[in-house]
Amino acid sequence: MKRVVALVLAATLALPAFAALKPGAKAPMFTAPAFLAGQAFDFDLSAALKKGPVVLYFFPKAFTKGCTVEANAFAEATPQFAALGATVVGISHDDIDTLKRFSREECRDRFAVGSDPAARTIKAYDAGSLLPGMASRISSVVGQDGKIAF
Repeated sequence: MKRVVALVLAATLALPAFAALKPGAKAPMFTAPAFLAGQAFDFDLSAALKKGPVVLYFFPKAFTKGCTVEANAFAEATPQFAALGATVVGISHDDIDTLKRFSREECRDRFAVGSDPAARTIKAYDAGSLLPGMASRISSVVGQDGKIAF
């Protein structure tokens, strides 16, 4: 788990924002329409946790400069996360059609991105920004026990 945390720190290039969910807190379970390599599927956090920890990162807006840099960094680090048994998923308020393109172009077909158009998951993780419905740049590692590890 310490290596997963180190990789999250290395992959996140922006200054961190601080979520209300602290280590040890129960992670809200969720499902979201998502894309991986341009292929649609329903991301289910509880199902993903059965395979290993999940690196959950929230981002404000696909195809903006900061989010593109961040997605590229996570794409480069995804093989290292996978070697540690961790799954990476990004969540934003973007519509599903935008995320389909983003998954191919900026996530480089390496990790999933999910759409949260009603911002329910963003709110559940206290990952909202000052702009309505938009996420802050916040990352968490959810351990297989369903708790925030980092």
